Amino acid sequence: MQSGFHGVAVDAGSGLAASLREARGADARDDDLLTFKRAVLETLGPHASTVLVDATCGPDLIDHYPAGCARMVAFEADVYHISDEDRITVLPDNLNVDDYPKLGISLLKFFMYYAPDDAPDLNARKHDLVADIGARCKAAGVQFLMEPLVYHPTIKAGNEAYARIKPDLVRRATAVFAEPRFQADVLKVEIPVDLSFVEGFGAPVMSRPEALDAFQAAAAAANGIDLVYLSAGVTFERFEASLAMAREAGVSFSGFMCGRAIWSDAVDVFGKGGEDALRAWLTDTGTDRLARLIAALG
Repeated sequence: MQSGFHGVAVDAGSGLAASLREARGADARDDDLLTFKRAVLETLGPHASTVLVDATCGPDLIDHYPAGCARMVAFEADVYHISDEDRITVLPDNLNVDDYPKLGISLLKFFMYYAPDDAPDLNARKHDLVADIGARCKAAGVQFLMEPLVYHPTIKAGNEAYARIKPDLVRRATAVFAEPRFQADVLKVEIPVDLSFVEGFGAPVMSRPEALDAFQAAAAAANGIDLVYLSAGVTFERFEASLAMAREAGVSFSGFMCGRAIWSDAVDVFGKGGEDALRAWLTDTGTDRLARLIAALG
């Protein structure tokens, strides 16, 4: 099991671009998205083991990776660009897997919305797509980081009913994509519990011992494949607490990939003060948050 995987994710696409336009107002520029991502990469990259960028901006950011920070590019058209009904990720039209080693990119990330209880024929299509990407990564000599984002066909996230089933959804999705045919080198997975419904954090739908058991069961499903946790849009404090809980549970995991929990507050900073203010915030608060997450790994 690898250790010391301290990843910063800034692969958000159209959603982040829209937020930046709103924050910048009359000062908005066409290159604001690239400017924001470059600042995150150059400021936090020296303290991270890898920084994840998107396929659209990735080629323009490759030369800005600091020494010691592995290049990782998402193999997706846009994290918000999916076929709505089936939730199948759309692939980029500007990059092929074979392009990654030519650009010096050592890590490819691919996400797929996945419901273990969806129709078998739909999940078979998703399986085939992921297996094909895994095979292409293997052939190209690129590490494959697979990210299943779970959902349920009828139960929406964010409520007590979903909180009760989330641990099992994460466990089952992890078990599926740990299968050898997908050839995943790393599994980027969700925290298996919603802390808003865990004793000591929110409504005590789940006791703390039950939450610790959920961490253990979901991680065991990885069957020895390197496991990193994603922040999934929660607050920084919640993600920090989640990593600490994983350590308390005795889970063997490699680290984390954290995006908005680190830098979402910087959107307004950039909007009000421009790039200089953004970089100052990242150097201070952003770097401190990254250090705290690393410390939470123990």
